[in-house]
Amino acid sequence: MTKLQVFSYISKKLGYNAFMSNMSITFPLERSEVLSMLQHFKISPTRQRVEIAEFLFQRPQHLSAEKILDGVTGSGSRVSRATVYNTMGLFANKGVVREVLIDRERVFYDSNPKVHQHLYNVDTGELTDIYDAEVGTISTPDLPEDLKIIDTDVVFKVTSK
Repeated sequence: MTKLQVFSYISKKLGYNAFMSNMSITFPLERSEVLSMLQHFKISPTRQRVEIAEFLFQRPQHLSAEKILDGVTGSGSRVSRATVYNTMGLFANKGVVREVLIDRERVFYDSNPKVHQHLYNVDTGELTDIYDAEVGTISTPDLPEDLKIIDTDVVFKVTSK
């Protein structure tokens, strides 16, 4: 069974959240893997979407839409600012990438599918992955019986002393 067939089979059985948290992506994703991933998430693989996804999945990274635009156009592709913003909104809504909101003016798109939190350095503007072993226990709130937690997003904002 190929890596793509395993991706499709497991994600159908477990659902995206359970699958992506256990998935081990081998970066960079090849074009065929990008196409398969987009098709799995029922995203039409237009030329621009494929080029954007190929750029995103070169390695685990946190990129703003502007950095994505610069990277994709810098490699010779023709894509508009609106296309990048619309595509990233689509990718985030479908679960292809994780959208990390720092504030109203800072949004990062995270290509790392592993369960993790983030450290945002206010001084440098850098967003870094941190994993459960690096974070003290965070308790979950008491919820009404008809609610369940489906996701958490922890961002620690830091600055120099």
